[in-house]
Amino acid sequence: MNNAIVLVDYIKLLQARGMDVKEAVVQGGRDRLRPVLMTTLTTFFGMLPMAVSRGTGAEVFNPLGVTMLGGLTVSALATLVLIPVVYHGLEGRRQRRAAV
Repeated sequence: MNNAIVLVDYIKLLQARGMDVKEAVVQGGRDRLRPVLMTTLTTFFGMLPMAVSRGTGAEVFNPLGVTMLGGLTVSALATLVLIPVVYHGLEGRRQRRAAV
């Protein structure tokens, strides 16, 4: 979730600099894509051996590794897709209510 917090904070910074909501969300997503992917992929590939190992005791650690990989994948998708969409919708609604 730290990635999502940083993304929303960056979008708010871009808005404070004068961008409208849509531009800020697109630019923020574009600028934060690489750091989010780098963080997620390094952790993903670090956990991959735990998920696919076949050695002694693997039956204990395989489920943990698979769970971690699934969580990382869902978290990355939520950060890159779901959070910007929800933010755009809520911020747009807030601005429309403020204009009325």
